[in-house]
Amino acid sequence: MPNVKPLRDRVLVRRLEQAEEKVGGIIIPDTAKEKPQQAQVVAVGSGRVLENGTRVPLTVKAGDKVLLGKWSGTDVKIDGTEYLILKEDEILGILA
Repeated sequence: MPNVKPLRDRVLVRRLEQAEEKVGGIIIPDTAKEKPQQAQVVAVGSGRVLENGTRVPLTVKAGDKVLLGKWSGTDVKIDGTEYLILKEDEILGILA
């Protein structure tokens, strides 16, 4: 686990790799594959701050499996591992 604490309403996630698919016996190269839309939450910020100064805690927590949009967040590499930092609003849902 990286030593990173996201700020405010940001969330650090690691995309969950999906099984390699072969379409009609053709293996699709990594550069043509879509990014996985499922991820595991690694760390969360302290919460969103409202205009009146009240802090609202985030709904997601470390360890949650979440569903993301295809182009959500910013890709970052920490200690050789790829992560994604995004706002909690960009998370579409928590997988049960």
